[in-house]
Amino acid sequence: MAPTFKLIKPAPLTERIASRDGCIYMYRGMWVIGWLPPKAGKGRYVYLIWTFVTYFFGVFYLPVAFVISYVREFSNFEPGEFFTSLQLAVNVYGASAKSLVTCSYLRRLSQTKILLDRLDERLLNDDDRKKIHAVVARCNYAFLIYTFIYCGFAGSTFLSMVLSGTSPWAIYIPFLDWRDGPLSLWVALEYFTMSFAVLQAQLSDTYPLMFTLIFRAHLEVLKDHIRKLRMNPTRTERENYEDLIDCIMDHKLVLRCCNQLRPIIYGTIFVQFLLIGLVLGLTLINLFFFSNFWQGFGSVLFVLTILLETFPFCYTCNLLIDDSEDLANTIFQSNWIDAEPRYKTTMINFMHHVQQPIIFIAGGIFPISMNSNISVAKFAFSIITIVRQMNLADQFQ
Repeated sequence: MAPTFKLIKPAPLTERIASRDGCIYMYRGMWVIGWLPPKAGKGRYVYLIWTFVTYFFGVFYLPVAFVISYVREFSNFEPGEFFTSLQLAVNVYGASAKSLVTCSYLRRLSQTKILLDRLDERLLNDDDRKKIHAVVARCNYAFLIYTFIYCGFAGSTFLSMVLSGTSPWAIYIPFLDWRDGPLSLWVALEYFTMSFAVLQAQLSDTYPLMFTLIFRAHLEVLKDHIRKLRMNPTRTERENYEDLIDCIMDHKLVLRCCNQLRPIIYGTIFVQFLLIGLVLGLTLINLFFFSNFWQGFGSVLFVLTILLETFPFCYTCNLLIDDSEDLANTIFQSNWIDAEPRYKTTMINFMHHVQQPIIFIAGGIFPISMNSNISVAKFAFSIITIVRQMNLADQFQ
C-alpha cells in the first residue's frame, strides 16, 4: 500500500520530483482505460483491442443502450427506476462527448508536460522545489479522492440496487432481461459496462484540475523570484536585468501551458456547463419525490460526483485570476525604484502584461469561474419549481 500511494505525500527534497509527476496517477488511469497505446511492438495491437472495447462500451454503446431501454421498457418502469436511470443517462451523453474531446487532444497534454519540464529547470533552491513537491502530492491525492468517489458511486449504487432486486441503471443488455430473476440481474453485469464510462468521465474531469494546480504552484515560485530581484548587492545591473528577463520568460511559459489546455477545456467544460443544471435537477426530483432508501442513497452519491465535475476546477480558476492580480502587486512592490531606465521600462511593461488575468472560456461563452458554475447549476432549482407548480410528480405516480 505504501509504495503504491507514496506520491500522495510530499517527497523529501533529497529526491528530485518533476511537475509532471503530479499527473502520474491520472496517466495510469488513462493507461488502464486504453488511452495510451504503446508506440510499437506486438503489445500495441493487443492494447488497441482493449482500447476498442472500452471505447465501444463506454462512449458509443451506453448512450444507445439507454435509448433502447426506454423504448422497449418504458411502460415497465417505476418512477424511481426511470429517474435513477435518466439522471445518469443524460450525464453519460455528456461524458461520451467529453471523452472524445479529451482523447483527441491528448497530444496537447503531452506538450504541456514538456513545457512544465522547462519550468522545472528554473527551480533555483529548496524552497522552490518544496512548493513543487507539495503540489505533486496534492494533485495525486486529489486524483485518488476522485477515484474513490466516482468508483464508490458506481459500486455502491450497483450493489445496493441489485441486493434490493432492482436494476441499477436499466441499461439494455442484449439477450438478457434483469426481470427474469436474480441470476439475470447479476449476469447483466451493468457495473462493468458503466465502469468504463465512469473512469473515462473521471479522467475528463480531473485533467484540468491537475494541471491548473501545477500552474498555480509555478506562479508561486515566480512570485518568490520576483521578490528577490535586485536584493543581492553583489550582482550587477546587467545581471539583475537578466534575472528580470528570466522571470518574464517563466511567466510566458505558464501562459503557454494554459494556451495548450484551452482547446480541451473549451469543449469539455462547455459540455458540463450545458448539462449540470439538467442532471442536478433530474437527480433532485428523483431524490425528493420518487426514491426509496437505496435509490436515494445512490442519488446523493451521484449529486456529489456531479458537483466534483466542475466546482473544484472552477474554484481553482478563481484562484488563478487572483494569482494574476497578486503577481502584479508583487512586481510593483519589488526593488525597482532606483534601477536603471532599461530595467524600469521592462518592469513596467511586465507589470502591465500580468494584470491581464488568466481566464479560461468554456465554449467561447462562459468564463470558467465559481459565478458561472453557480449560475448554470441554478437551473436545477428551476426544474424542481416547474415540477412542483405543474404537479408533475403526482402525474408520474
